[in-house]
Amino acid sequence: MVIDEVNRANLAKVFGELYFLLEYRQATVRLQYSPAEAFNLPPNLLLIGTMNTADRSIALVDAAMRRRFAFVELHPDEEPVRSVLDEWLRRQGRPDDQRPRLLRALNEAIGEADHDVKIGPSYFMRPGADRDGGLKRVWDHDLLPLLEEHYAGRLTRAAVRSRFGLSVIRQRAEADTPTTDGPSPGRGSTADGADPAVGTT
Repeated sequence: MVIDEVNRANLAKVFGELYFLLEYRQATVRLQYSPAEAFNLPPNLLLIGTMNTADRSIALVDAAMRRRFAFVELHPDEEPVRSVLDEWLRRQGRPDDQRPRLLRALNEAIGEADHDVKIGPSYFMRPGADRDGGLKRVWDHDLLPLLEEHYAGRLTRAAVRSRFGLSVIRQRAEADTPTTDGPSPGRGSTADGADPAVGTT
């Protein structure tokens, strides 16, 4: 059973007696509305709860749940997530697609100081994202607004678009791509003004 965004729920209400049964899988309990029957968790039941570390509500995951679950980080910069987009494109017969380079360049631009806000591959796997128009829509309407929210109070909207706009990240990705004539050139600098490829609204 997969519980998506488990940290957004009222965990005490969602789990109830499961708090006890998750820790003592062989035990049984009497439920409030079925007191005549003993209830226990079947041995083949596996619970997976997902949560986004960029979500502020992760701090609300109480100690009772932390004690009963093993936590595994799946980060865009680390395997197995790092290779998901490359492998997905390879299986579609598009191993030379630009999207993995753009994703890596974007996350490099975000940097380690903002580790939890780095972007995952699913945005780049949407239908139409293989075309410039589709990719630009993802960039304008998903990625940039997400980054604007994260950097609110630290960077202006224009600064976010100047630093993380599609044309700037594309230049950065191209600068980091090895050439056949020699070693990879130095990383291109970002523009001081607004990203000309990204329209303002």
